[in-house]
Amino acid sequence: MRILWVKADKLLPVENGGNIRSYHVLRYLASRHELTFCSYYGGGPDPDYEQELRRQLPGAVAMCTGKRELAGVGRGLDYLWHLGAQAPYAVRRFADAAVQRRLATWFCENIFDVAVCDFLDAAVNFPARLNIPSVLFQHNVECEIWRRHMETASNPVKKMMYRMEFHKMLGYEQGAVRRFQHVIAVSENDRSLMKQWVDADHITVVPTGVDLAHFALDPYTSNTGASGGAPLITFIGAMDWEPNVDGVEYFCGEVWGAIKREVPEARLRIVGRNPVRRVQKWAADSIEVTGRVPSIIEHLCESSVVIVPLRIGGGTRLKIYEAMAAGKAVVSTTVGAEGLDVHHGRDIILADDAQAFSQAVIMLLRDSELRSRYGKAAAEMAARYDWPAIGQRFSEVLESAAEKKSVEAAASPVRVG
Repeated sequence: MRILWVKADKLLPVENGGNIRSYHVLRYLASRHELTFCSYYGGGPDPDYEQELRRQLPGAVAMCTGKRELAGVGRGLDYLWHLGAQAPYAVRRFADAAVQRRLATWFCENIFDVAVCDFLDAAVNFPARLNIPSVLFQHNVECEIWRRHMETASNPVKKMMYRMEFHKMLGYEQGAVRRFQHVIAVSENDRSLMKQWVDADHITVVPTGVDLAHFALDPYTSNTGASGGAPLITFIGAMDWEPNVDGVEYFCGEVWGAIKREVPEARLRIVGRNPVRRVQKWAADSIEVTGRVPSIIEHLCESSVVIVPLRIGGGTRLKIYEAMAAGKAVVSTTVGAEGLDVHHGRDIILADDAQAFSQAVIMLLRDSELRSRYGKAAAEMAARYDWPAIGQRFSEVLESAAEKKSVEAAASPVRVG
């Protein structure tokens, strides 16, 4: 099977959840099919990235759009400048004429059996006529994230902005889901949301996976932690992503105090790249903000409890499966664990208010046997989701999409003369 896979932004280094998910599926597909991976990115040319990309995914095509990466005030001004645009800002900024021409050429040549659009960022550059069977890979339902932003924002200006972007994203996302021949969701929850827009058989769930060989730890370390006696609570995630930032503020502002009163020796470690000022401000004697780390393995190794105090977000959190594969007890909100095959009271504890969250963490810190029991159950559950099994399921969906097109073509009458 000849597969075209198109993704906005760089794939490497593999750091965030979406890239981790795409990378492992891509590696599986490349080992079994003829894969052309197209990655387009902004900023200046990056020959090191392009060389490493082709080394890991032979035949990959990297395109530098040259678009300047905006942040802070610059990005805010750019948003205001395009305030009247119909497309949501989160998607519109990835549109690029050169990428659109390249994709249009590929689709005209009709050399691929199936094309994969890696999320909505790339959809903006796909041609209007999808004559190649095309599958939209939905890492989450994006409009649901904007809806939750809108509902939780306290600043009236931000609330207004979130409401505007929610309505734009809702219209755009509905159109994209309907436009592509098939959609791959990462959870039943996401599928149920998108079923409101298209027939159920238009969407297939391919769940999130985990690299078991990479995250499996020594059983003793997994169950007890290795933090030198002081109980360590760990929060892992990109610290420039708004749902994680909000989660840090919620945990530190509303939960942490109760834990410290009951377990004074407890420490909190916030692990993840690019911590914004709203995260950095919490650094203290008992709270460590690490910034980017080479690997999260050592931090999982030292953890007594891993927390996921998210109140907004969508898709699925790979960090939960990684912590579970490492045999760690996890406390999460329902939103944080949304879409994952987890079971409250058996392999995870779910808590949706500050008091319940703090009491769950305190209980696990005080009871090593209970912590061990949750860690063991978590590792057993995560073992069902090794990436090769997920890659195989993804491949089956693509093969089905390609075969459906072939059957339709064979059934069409052939015009002569």
